[in-house]
Amino acid sequence: MDEGGSRIRRRVSVRKRTRPSLGSIFAAPTAAELKPGDEKEEQEEKEMGAGRRRRKTVGVQPVESYDSEEDMFDDYDSFAENSFLAQLDDLEQKYMPLPERREHATDVATEDLCSDGVKHKLSVTTLDNFTELKTDEHTKNQSEYEDVSTESGADLLCDVPSSQVLYFENLQNSSNDLGDQSTKERDWNSSSHKTVNEELPRSSIEQPQQIDESSSTVKTSSDVNRKKSLKDHLKSTMTGNAKAQTPIFSRTKQLKETLLSEEINVAKKTIESLSDDLGPFYSLPSKVRDLYVQFKGIEKLYEWQHTCLTLNSVQERKNLIYSLPTSGGKTLVAEILMLQELLCRRKDVLMILPYVAIVQEKISGLSSFGVELGFFVEEYAGSKGRFPPIKRREKKSLYIATIEKGHSLVNSLIETGRIGSLGLVVVDELHMIGEGSRGAILEMTLAKILYTSKTTQIIGMSATLSNVEDLQEFLQAEYYTSQFRPVELKEYLKINDAIYEVDSKAENGMTFSRVLGYKYSDTLKKIDPDHLVALVTEVIPNYSCLVFCPTKKNCENVAEMICKILSKDYLKHREKEKQEVIQNLKNLSGGSLCPVLKRTIPFGVAYHHSGLTSEERKLLEEAYSTGVLCLFTCTSTLAAGVNLPARRVILRAPYVAKEFLKRNQYKQMIGRAGRAGIDSTGESILILQEKDKQKVLELISRPLENCYSHLVQEFTKGIQTLFLSLIGLKIATNLDDIYHFMSGTFFGVQQKILLKEKSLWDITVDSLRYLTEKGLLQKDTILTEKGLLQKDTICKSEEEFQYSFQITKLGRASFKGTVDLAYCDVLYRDLKKGLEGLVLESLLHLIYLTTPYDMASQCDPDWMIYFRQFSQLSPAEQNVAALVGVSENFLGKKASGQAIKKKVDKGVVNRLYLSFVLFTLLKETNIWSVSEKFNMPRGYVQNLLTAAASFSSCVLHFCEELEEFWVYRVLLVELTKKLTYCVKAELIPLMEVTGVLEARAKQLYSAGYKSLMHLANANPEVLIRTIDHLSRRQAKQIVSSAKMLLHEKAEALREEVEELLRLPSDFPGIVASSTEKA
Repeated sequence: MDEGGSRIRRRVSVRKRTRPSLGSIFAAPTAAELKPGDEKEEQEEKEMGAGRRRRKTVGVQPVESYDSEEDMFDDYDSFAENSFLAQLDDLEQKYMPLPERREHATDVATEDLCSDGVKHKLSVTTLDNFTELKTDEHTKNQSEYEDVSTESGADLLCDVPSSQVLYFENLQNSSNDLGDQSTKERDWNSSSHKTVNEELPRSSIEQPQQIDESSSTVKTSSDVNRKKSLKDHLKSTMTGNAKAQTPIFSRTKQLKETLLSEEINVAKKTIESLSDDLGPFYSLPSKVRDLYVQFKGIEKLYEWQHTCLTLNSVQERKNLIYSLPTSGGKTLVAEILMLQELLCRRKDVLMILPYVAIVQEKISGLSSFGVELGFFVEEYAGSKGRFPPIKRREKKSLYIATIEKGHSLVNSLIETGRIGSLGLVVVDELHMIGEGSRGAILEMTLAKILYTSKTTQIIGMSATLSNVEDLQEFLQAEYYTSQFRPVELKEYLKINDAIYEVDSKAENGMTFSRVLGYKYSDTLKKIDPDHLVALVTEVIPNYSCLVFCPTKKNCENVAEMICKILSKDYLKHREKEKQEVIQNLKNLSGGSLCPVLKRTIPFGVAYHHSGLTSEERKLLEEAYSTGVLCLFTCTSTLAAGVNLPARRVILRAPYVAKEFLKRNQYKQMIGRAGRAGIDSTGESILILQEKDKQKVLELISRPLENCYSHLVQEFTKGIQTLFLSLIGLKIATNLDDIYHFMSGTFFGVQQKILLKEKSLWDITVDSLRYLTEKGLLQKDTILTEKGLLQKDTICKSEEEFQYSFQITKLGRASFKGTVDLAYCDVLYRDLKKGLEGLVLESLLHLIYLTTPYDMASQCDPDWMIYFRQFSQLSPAEQNVAALVGVSENFLGKKASGQAIKKKVDKGVVNRLYLSFVLFTLLKETNIWSVSEKFNMPRGYVQNLLTAAASFSSCVLHFCEELEEFWVYRVLLVELTKKLTYCVKAELIPLMEVTGVLEARAKQLYSAGYKSLMHLANANPEVLIRTIDHLSRRQAKQIVSSAKMLLHEKAEALREEVEELLRLPSDFPGIVASSTEKA
């Protein structure tokens, strides 16, 4: 050590503090760790004067606790002159290119770095082990400024927290006009920044290194001011950083994120320029292509998919309808277009799917993409969904919704003026626009988007479209179609024991193929007259088979019949795995098992229909997909639901219930035949009797059925709901505007076909009059005399004048709650009556008020069960029945079969019965026991629960618009949550994750995964080992969904904080100044 003082040492006093994350990490070095040289240095420093600067040392010092904001920097003194900021001052000297700085640059560098080299050693005790961190020995060249500045700068930056590095980078880059010196500094900066990033991951905590230096530079007044300003800035920034965890940068991760960001920017420019060069993967980063290989095993697109994605209409963002056979790969095209919108155009996307199960399946599949690519995937199904959705400034959202929730979402975006943020709407199964009330809701949704947003693109897809011209005119869309199927499909008909191949070129549409060779005894012929066993045994157990049956009961009977005839050899095929399936089904239901499934699953056979719970269906579908089960007997709903392809599809009869099969239904069912990548061909066999032969030949040869608007046919759920929302959202508030809107709907396009007696104008006027009479709308004052539109068709009545309509409070509540207008006045009366004597001793009264009206109308109570359940109620709960108008005397007479003289509202009686079912279910939380108690199919009980949760959410929104129902707002929030999950409170956080149902939530909770954070940070491989019967695919989907949900919640909180801290736009000072400027 140089005693002469040629090297001036600086000592920064170190104060240790107890902090939760770091307090236990640093410990004093032991005697063994302190080297003799270090002891000598300490002795010499004691002998030095108090005014001299000393070398920084880490020794044994008492631990103190400091709450001051000024003193939070673990191994640095506070903002003292001789502290860490002194180094920053010197670093600033390097970056601030003042004239004075340049004149003294060489002298300062030489004076500060005159010694040959310095080596510091610092021992750090971590929680797990001791890590010795050493700084590199720097060789200083006093004669060459470049070398000196490089080494000194590198050392200085090593002392700067990682969060400050970017600040100095930006500071340097702003000095581009300084010639060669500036260029050298930029080169140095990039290399030293790289060094910092590479060093950081080596240890989670690194102590800054100090270098010896001199502060002999003469400072001008401007220099001092500049330094003060920088110091103030750093004080503020470092205080903020100290409160948060300092991020540990991974160089590899940072490079990947940078590369992804650059590729997205390139793709964005490509899309904006409409270039023919589509970038790495259809204008998307190459990472998207890699993710499709990783998550879905898709390495190459089909030729039609490439053609469709490169269409001019797609490149120009025109609306598009495309149609292909089932299993043709339609969804992949839609996903790529959605990713382009989310990543490159930075807009939100809405995907509308027909069923809750498909929404959840899609959420699970796309959450992993969202986590990797930085967008949110949000579920809008059942009672889930936030209205309006959270407004995000950076990451964009992919909303995946059912038809009903998609409509509510679009309404909320229009109301808040955010419909322009929706860049793309994708509709799967577009043909459903012609199916009842759900079709009417879908039509309303699309019509509103077309009318209110000219920048939102609409993509519709379907396997069964016929009158495409009408849909094209409605959506103002281009059309693309192809007959491509990845696997060839062969259609057959079976009459008696002969099989015919469908052949459009043949005279009668079919040609003889073969005769079934399976030998049947007389007894077997009576049991299986349609030779089903012969047909399925040609395929199973090595390949899969679906048998579509007309009814749910027929599904169960056919499954049992097949198993009675099958050889015992089928029991040996994957026997252990089938026993696991049975055990899993028992675990789901608390030990109960359907007797039919108990007999059929050992043979690899199961039935599949809505009588199963969603948990049972999901488990059976998983077993079928993996080949453990090889045969499903199912209803037609499976064809429109989740994707479960098979080598052979058999249609048990050309009927769905008692209705003869439609061409659309037939095409959807046979479309499940043939599994891409597994089978070379797919086969469909329709079994028919001689009496149905002619009808079937017409069925296989005729075109698909046209789809027609149900907007007017579904009166209360269609046109009336539409008009109420148009006026409520102020899209159209007078007769002319509403009529103009109606002309642009799918119904408006088809009005010449659909309207025979009344005109569109007459229907518009009648509907508005009805809504006004019902108290949902009110007329404003007369605006202008009518005399232009439809002058010849209107008499001199009130319609001669142009009225503006306003929505009433009841109308707004009905519109916001998406309540069926047939029931809105009944709901209002029930809620009003409930306030007079609301019974809160139990949940029964609230449950009654949220039991869906439409399900009550379809209910047929078992009176003995009804009376028994009533008798078990407490006096307060029996009082609820009396309040709504159902007496014990009435139920007793019905149960005993006596005549009832007094008239009782059947709707109220049925609704109370369903309330008993829901009330019992919330108490017991076991669908099996409740279904046995009320003699109802367990699937029906679960559907009732789902419908009640959804309607409870609707009633909550209804009450939020009416001040008089303020008490219900508080009560219904908790009830909606209980109905949604119907489990113990501790399982609810786990069941928020898509794909986690009650049984799985119990498994996870027992294994220690008790919160969303636990699941989001779980390792899928560990989950597989910990949780019984969990596949790798399911584990990955659960973790991805949990991460996505956690990110959403965190982002929502961040947005809320920023909103709270943001200066209001109507702040008095701002308003005043803007007024003065004006």
